[in-house]
Amino acid sequence: MKYLCLAYGAEKDWKSLTKSQQEVLLAQDEIVRKRGALMAAVATTVTTVRAWDGKPSVTHGAVAELPAPLAGFSVIEAADIDEVIQLVAATPCARARGFIEIRPIMFINDEEWRGRG
Repeated sequence: MKYLCLAYGAEKDWKSLTKSQQEVLLAQDEIVRKRGALMAAVATTVTTVRAWDGKPSVTHGAVAELPAPLAGFSVIEAADIDEVIQLVAATPCARARGFIEIRPIMFINDEEWRGRG
């Protein structure tokens, strides 16, 4: 199964770590990458789009205020959520006062998904 992992963390918390602490955490990111996970950092700018009446309405900013900004994401393939938890628990956002949301990815083309209607 594939899991979307949303990593939240403030740059100030990352910068408060020593260089050696940062290197240890970045090494865990490399372990996750070598498993074939897609990983990326994201910019702090946010544009929210709604088209409830059929016309796009654009807001510059996030839908909700969070305790830390979205810093990046990954898509990890693993046997189960426990394996993903073990992988992300040692990554920079999880360790540097941030947090990671893990969400199973449901594929519309999967038989399981099609049978839900």
